[in-house]
Amino acid sequence: MKKEIIENLITAKKQTGKELEKIKRSLMSSYRAKSPNNISLLKFYHEMGKSKIKALFNKLNVPFSQEKDDLIKKILTTRPVRSLSGIVNVSVLTKPYPCPGKCIFCPQEDNIPKSYLKNEPAVMRAIMNKYSPRRQVNIRIEALKMSGHPVDKIELRIIGGTWSYYPKRYQRWFIKECFQACNNFNSRKKNLYGSLEQEHKRNEKARHRVVGLSVETRPDFIDKEEIKWLRSLGVTSVELGVQSIYDDVLKKIKRGHTVSETIKATKLLKDTGIKVSYQMMPNLPGSTLKRDINLFKTLFSDSRFQPDYLKIYPMAVIKNTEAYKLWINKRYKPYSDLQLKKLFKEIKKNIPRYVRIQRLIRDIPAQDIEAGTKISNLRQIVLDEMKKENISCKCIRCREVKEDYNPEEKLLLFREDYLASQGKEVFLSYEDKKRRKVYSILRLRLPSFDDMPIKILDNSTLIREVHTYGQQISLKEKGLSPQHKGLGKKLIKEAERISKEEFGIKKIAVISSVGTRDYYRKLNYRKKGDYLFKDL
Repeated sequence: MKKEIIENLITAKKQTGKELEKIKRSLMSSYRAKSPNNISLLKFYHEMGKSKIKALFNKLNVPFSQEKDDLIKKILTTRPVRSLSGIVNVSVLTKPYPCPGKCIFCPQEDNIPKSYLKNEPAVMRAIMNKYSPRRQVNIRIEALKMSGHPVDKIELRIIGGTWSYYPKRYQRWFIKECFQACNNFNSRKKNLYGSLEQEHKRNEKARHRVVGLSVETRPDFIDKEEIKWLRSLGVTSVELGVQSIYDDVLKKIKRGHTVSETIKATKLLKDTGIKVSYQMMPNLPGSTLKRDINLFKTLFSDSRFQPDYLKIYPMAVIKNTEAYKLWINKRYKPYSDLQLKKLFKEIKKNIPRYVRIQRLIRDIPAQDIEAGTKISNLRQIVLDEMKKENISCKCIRCREVKEDYNPEEKLLLFREDYLASQGKEVFLSYEDKKRRKVYSILRLRLPSFDDMPIKILDNSTLIREVHTYGQQISLKEKGLSPQHKGLGKKLIKEAERISKEEFGIKKIAVISSVGTRDYYRKLNYRKKGDYLFKDL
């Protein structure tokens, strides 16, 4: 049946997901058998190989083309959204370890890192693999591959507890294991294991390259020494558990730090090129809907903040937490779903174009939530309502080109300058003329050079991020995607021009992830320390 399904899809007038389901239903009725899923169909298609696929096209009198081949693969791919941002995300959970925080909203279950719950998908995978980082990476890559996603470019996200509080020895081992898993995945050569530095070097040319590495930590753990340590591990992005920028609220929830630590951490991270993501928690005790609306406006009007990414997790009341006791005793009342929708709309209406809202709701199983919203798809509901109300969100995620790629569309270079953490940020992007679709972005920073955390970055501008969106394709392929079309190189060239001609800086540095070092070397960048530099 698999071959017949593929044949019918090739000869169909239109190759779409709906047409595939129609073909499957028709043949299922004829065979009186269960239809194969897309994963098995895609595996069958790959196993045929290029020569047999071409022969099949020829037999069916359909002209073969790479575009047609890419389209068939795309239709057979399960949940393509996972690789529509240009990379695939692999989340790896650390082992349970004490947390320095005493936050009133954090759950603590046995054998689970604090703030996580046993029913969350990533946690279940970690428990199943006994918290082995290597096994978690392997099983996730295999699952993504079987679903039809290219796994050449991987963004590793380390989650669980406060990363900076874990012993340094464990951190180093954990990251090394993750890189080894990527380097050795499906390798015929066995027992190729080295030091972290050796694994970094191997990954530069590996089949599965780490193009981004993020960790979660608290603002009060970020100082110069921590920054140097994170860079030695290969970290390119940090998720800061900021939660609020009101000191009275932070005190009430027993967060253990103040807003000043957030401001300091943000500057240190940006001055070393690291991308900054804020985890924000509206709906906290001591706040109000009005205060929360103003909070998100302040994030992007006050230059001391200006995060690159946002994760918004409204507080959910979980059993066996202090917040639960407050709720039971009627000393705390969470926002209604209607109030949350109003808040999200206000946030999205005012978000700058250079920010990406990664999440609007945390994936907490509904059965674990005692009070607070249980609507897991609230983001989509808000977007649908905004569309009806003719309100648009300008955040990067809402404007990523995704599947809406048109190779004939004229792209324009846009630029936005803004002040952030005593420095200047330049956000460059290639978009369609109406600015509804983002194809590629670059973040360039001119620091204040005031007590730089890493001395080799003195008198250099910093490229903090280069990213091309659209369906991820293999490093060696070209297809129906904006990737590998030279947009990133054009943005880098413009960043170099701005650095030299406008800022008068004769050296530029890039916080290259381990897996993209080779890319920058081809653009005449040379490695020094944990960065790549180019003289202008």
